[in-house]
Amino acid sequence: MTKAIFRFAVTVLAAAALMTVSTGAQGQGGAGRAGGAPAAAPAQPDFSQVQIKTTKLTNNFYTLEGQGGTIGALVGPDGVFLVDSQFAPLTDKIVAAVKQISDGRIRFLVNTHVHGDHTGGNENFGKLGVVILSRPQLRARLVKPSPAANGTTPPSAPAAALPMVTYDAPVTVTMNGEEIRLIPVPAAHTDGDTMVRFQTADVIMTGDFYRSIQYSEHRQGQRRIVERDARRTEGGGRSGRAQHEDHPGHGPIVDKTAVSAHRDMIIALRDKVAGLVRRG
Repeated sequence: MTKAIFRFAVTVLAAAALMTVSTGAQGQGGAGRAGGAPAAAPAQPDFSQVQIKTTKLTNNFYTLEGQGGTIGALVGPDGVFLVDSQFAPLTDKIVAAVKQISDGRIRFLVNTHVHGDHTGGNENFGKLGVVILSRPQLRARLVKPSPAANGTTPPSAPAAALPMVTYDAPVTVTMNGEEIRLIPVPAAHTDGDTMVRFQTADVIMTGDFYRSIQYSEHRQGQRRIVERDARRTEGGGRSGRAQHEDHPGHGPIVDKTAVSAHRDMIIALRDKVAGLVRRG
């Protein structure tokens, strides 16, 4: 990171910290984005123009990119396991893309966090008989969403959109010769984040807990998890690749070196901003 970029990043984060303090002083704090409420309503994309891009990473693991968070797809004789569902209008396109890589039915879907670009298609998949998994905090946010930035409270998600299976400790699903590890994350991007590790494929789907194209919203515990992830595959991964791959919720695939650099950036900015805060 150059000095100019570093100074700019510090300025932005310091301003954000001051805004957070000001908001809290006015009694408008609370769950914030950690609770799932968006900072502002984004412009609605034209979903009719969205194309689903499929990328094969191993013999039975793919990513699907459309609009919203990257989807992971494990395929095989036991059926299909998906990570995240993107927006509801894209479900038919996502299902069609899955049919191009597997003749099995979609059996399970795990949500990495509550935001609509990762859970918007839940109802459609639920109606197809897909078993949805998530943290209990995520399910609770779908049942009782946090108020939006304008103060209005969105309606509860339909019953078909709600996860049927919840967990708040590490869980392993064995499917298609793969160990799928659902790893709960302490309050970070939201209060119900999950990372999903495909052990044999040597791939981690991080959701928006980590993004490779912008700053993530780091909260207590997040640096330690990024640091643990950076150390996770010292000496190479099981898949035969030199390093494991992290698949952020948004942005290009990265390896351990990039995750380590991100960790170092978090630490540097934290220490710099802490000093600025102490000086007022």
